[in-house]
Amino acid sequence: MKKLSLLTVKDLSQSFIDKTLYEDANFVLNKEDHMGVTGQNGVGKSTLIKILTGDIIPDEGQVKWQNKVSVGYLDQYAKLAPGVTIRGFLRTAFDELYTKEKELNDLYTKYAENGDDALLEKAGKVQTYLEENNFYDLDTEIERVASGLGLADLGFDHDVSKLSGGQRSKIILAKLLLQNPDVLVLDEPTNYLDVSHIDWLVDYLNNFEGAFIVVSHDYDFLGRITNCIIDIDFGTITRYTGTLKQALRQKAANRETYLKAYANQQRKIAKTEAYIRKNKAGTRAKSAKSREKQLARMEVLTPPKNNRRAKFDFPYVATASNLLLQTQDLVIGYDEALVKTAFNFSVGGSEKVAITGFNGIGKTTLLKTLLGQLKPIYGNYELSVTAKLAYFKQDLTWPNNNMTPLQYLQEEFERKKPKELRQALAKMGLTAQQAMSPLKELSGGEQEKVKLAKMQFEPANLLFLDEPTNHLDNDTKDALRKAIVNFPGGVIIVSHERDFFRGDWVDKTIDLEKLN
Repeated sequence: MKKLSLLTVKDLSQSFIDKTLYEDANFVLNKEDHMGVTGQNGVGKSTLIKILTGDIIPDEGQVKWQNKVSVGYLDQYAKLAPGVTIRGFLRTAFDELYTKEKELNDLYTKYAENGDDALLEKAGKVQTYLEENNFYDLDTEIERVASGLGLADLGFDHDVSKLSGGQRSKIILAKLLLQNPDVLVLDEPTNYLDVSHIDWLVDYLNNFEGAFIVVSHDYDFLGRITNCIIDIDFGTITRYTGTLKQALRQKAANRETYLKAYANQQRKIAKTEAYIRKNKAGTRAKSAKSREKQLARMEVLTPPKNNRRAKFDFPYVATASNLLLQTQDLVIGYDEALVKTAFNFSVGGSEKVAITGFNGIGKTTLLKTLLGQLKPIYGNYELSVTAKLAYFKQDLTWPNNNMTPLQYLQEEFERKKPKELRQALAKMGLTAQQAMSPLKELSGGEQEKVKLAKMQFEPANLLFLDEPTNHLDNDTKDALRKAIVNFPGGVIIVSHERDFFRGDWVDKTIDLEKLN
């Protein structure tokens, strides 16, 4: 019996600006597939998701979903209207059932007015429908999912328009999970989740009865949830079954074989071209002509992608102080205290300090307070007179997202020569073409690299890094870790990725959960 595929992708080709993302790619998603999508920054992972969800029409090829399959897509940028509570927003996952309940109440009201038994019969049917669809247990289900993702702590009456970036992502994810579609399509679902909520999501996905496709740079997470991988490389999409580790081993072997074949072909082409040039005129002209035809017919292998690896350091300003920052009974929050215990910690001249704790607990608020953007509720902090700060913001927002990375840096640093700015972007692994493309056309990872490039012109001795690993591929994360470790100054870093802190380079960890 043939497996019925939920999704069939045939001969898919897609170009973007000046590069081919994939050519003649084929893969299927079967009913039992828990699929991960891997590949370097900018190879077209998010573009593929947009093609699968119908947001982008592909240049060529077919994307065919099985009839009547419901597909749920995690849209990180969904609009959240002011005045709607968390509970109200999560209830919209069951709009149809709430409409039915309203219909039921209207039927009872009409029946009370005119006693028509036909209305009562109708109401009975609607009542049965609601019971069959577990309508009366919805709030319990909403609370289960919301608690699992850490939204319950905020209170269900909290206004959704006042949520932080991380909380926004969580509530959109919670609504999607409540809708319980046949197929889940998730693009970087762990970006704003902390360790305990990632664990909850792992359990949820492993017990999920439908299929899912997940793009993630968090390989620890992918390894725990997938049973097959599609990898984008060399302008094609390859499907691997089995664990992530097996897929990556197989990919490395395939890559090696491909690179050898590519190098051999390039040598052959160069040799043939030299022969043609030499013998175009003269006794061997005929033979040169036939070789020219051979070349024209040859299927040339796609050159390996420009996988420029990021290589950079954070610029340092010397300081004589051994102590860059000291807090005294610092209490942070907006209107009221976020963390029950006051902060008393210091950052030494070269200390690397990690701040951990679940989302919404106040990690970003702590950074903003220390940067002077928020007033403390109580207590204070002292910066060394010679402390010079640089800040990496968590969110991807730009003054104007039609600007190119080069224009953006030029506006920020008017005195710098374009050449210097270009070099800083190249150091991050961005190509000349990407430096000249509008920011909105770059992938999340490529935009993060622009933010890191900006920091190349902000000499400091104390770095504040808020979730700098979001959207970044493994190679860039490694380069970032190296740059932090090599930085002679102090660093305060917030990150939800366990893997990023591996090794023993962190001098102190401030766990906000333990302070509550």
